[in-house]
Amino acid sequence: MPLDKARIPTEIAAGVTLATLAVPTVMGYTKIAGTPVITGLYTMLIPALLFALFCSSKHLVVSADSATAAILASSLAGLAAPGGMEYLALAGLLAIMVGVMLLLASWIGLGFMADFLSRTVLIGFLTGVGIQISLRAITELYGLPAPDLDTITTLWTKRDQFEHPNPAVLIVAGLVVVAILAGRYLEKRTGRAIPVALVAIVGAIAASWWFDLKDILPVVGDVPAGLPEPVLDQVKWRIRPIRDLLPTAFAMVIVILAQSAATARAYAALHTEGVNLKQDLAALGLANIGAGLTGTFVVNGSPTQTEMVHSAGGRSQLALIVACVVVLLILLFLTEPLGLLPDAVLSAVVFLIGLKLINIKGMLQVRRERPAEFRIALLTTAIVVVLGVEQGIIIAVVLSLILHTRHGYHPDNQLLIRNEKGNWHAKDLKSGAQAAPGLLIYHFNHTMYYANAGLMKQQIESLTKHAGPELRWLCIDVTAVDDIDFTASETLVDLVAELEKRNVKVVFVQNVHHINSRARHQLEERMPDQVVFKSLKKVLSAYADSQQPSPPEITTEAPSARTNR
Repeated sequence: MPLDKARIPTEIAAGVTLATLAVPTVMGYTKIAGTPVITGLYTMLIPALLFALFCSSKHLVVSADSATAAILASSLAGLAAPGGMEYLALAGLLAIMVGVMLLLASWIGLGFMADFLSRTVLIGFLTGVGIQISLRAITELYGLPAPDLDTITTLWTKRDQFEHPNPAVLIVAGLVVVAILAGRYLEKRTGRAIPVALVAIVGAIAASWWFDLKDILPVVGDVPAGLPEPVLDQVKWRIRPIRDLLPTAFAMVIVILAQSAATARAYAALHTEGVNLKQDLAALGLANIGAGLTGTFVVNGSPTQTEMVHSAGGRSQLALIVACVVVLLILLFLTEPLGLLPDAVLSAVVFLIGLKLINIKGMLQVRRERPAEFRIALLTTAIVVVLGVEQGIIIAVVLSLILHTRHGYHPDNQLLIRNEKGNWHAKDLKSGAQAAPGLLIYHFNHTMYYANAGLMKQQIESLTKHAGPELRWLCIDVTAVDDIDFTASETLVDLVAELEKRNVKVVFVQNVHHINSRARHQLEERMPDQVVFKSLKKVLSAYADSQQPSPPEITTEAPSARTNR
């Protein structure tokens, strides 16, 4: 859709706002990822531009992200020294692998994988990531080496060193934290975005230059100016690095699919717009390949930065393109001052990023509404904190699948009856409620497959055994069933045979026309002698007719017999 010319000034302003608010954030993400500070700016150049040009979403902003940065640091820890050229080359190789996998996912239609990470598990996962990031930032503020895998163990084993912190580091970090928190408070009060993090960084650079702080606390150091350069030549091109990075690439793809798709859908829904997920996956793939080829790391759809643009009035990808131009100007003319930035400032920014990811409100909401799912979210958080981010995301996917299987394994099946007004409503299976004396209507509320076939058989056997009055008909409502696999089909055949031996007639009903017709055809092909009614009303009518006494048989005497009388 063409851009409304009247909106161009607003889009430009939104792009400048995004750049001023996001630049400090992406620089902070490099502390999480273990890459040079300049690579954070690189994520907002070629990768962001590629996504803006080829995506379908008008709102999604793509750049560095805390979750994928944390997975990156966890996976590369044992392969190369953080911050070195080989480490950065492996990060680029990983970005290319992720990009290729996203392109394949788009090509063969694997967008549904975005739903494999449930909202519940995603809340728990990001909360665990937030705790890891915050603890990692604390270790750096105290001058300890950033932990590679186990933050808690590092804090415990190095606890003696916490007695001798660098006062200058803590003062600078504390001032930055207070300034950013105050800015957030003002944002809530005024409803306007305030680039307080950028102001804090500019102020810290000015103070570092004026007071020559590099003599008393660590600073970023030399930052290269100009456009990014490829670093893949540092990789020793063997199959082993690719093999070692495959699980990490898969984990990142799952996170990117879930987070980017959810964010794009949410903002499209706000404006009643559609989203072409297949096109967006391809654009994300191109963006990550661009990241790998331009010396930076994996990029992802960012909910935080998307909200920055949206709050500033941006309603198209022109805002992201403008932000790319601003970043280009920074890379060409302003990298020298970045070298004076104290490390403590970035650690403070990272600490606040981690705190923002810890979603206590979301966890409590899950606990109130779905206690069982809360336990899974809590378990996911614990796994991420104790074992690491990469292990956490893989286990999170498994837990999401278990959660889905649990719902399908034990569906909320019910009995259907009519009230005095003639309306149908559901009753608990324990009630044994009959739709008519001798007629049970058993509503199965899920796809019939191998995992729940045994439950179905058990429930039906219990219902027929304890039925009162004595059961004559059992009607199985398959309106909600969209498929019946081989195991469930065999179970139904066995049940029908067993019940008919006990003089219980089994019929089926599909109460909504043209819905789940596949399941009806499967029943008719597998059990051609069983009737599939098209409405509950017809079931009641047929049952009532079957219970009518048969008329007396009328015999006609043969003429010879009548003659004999």
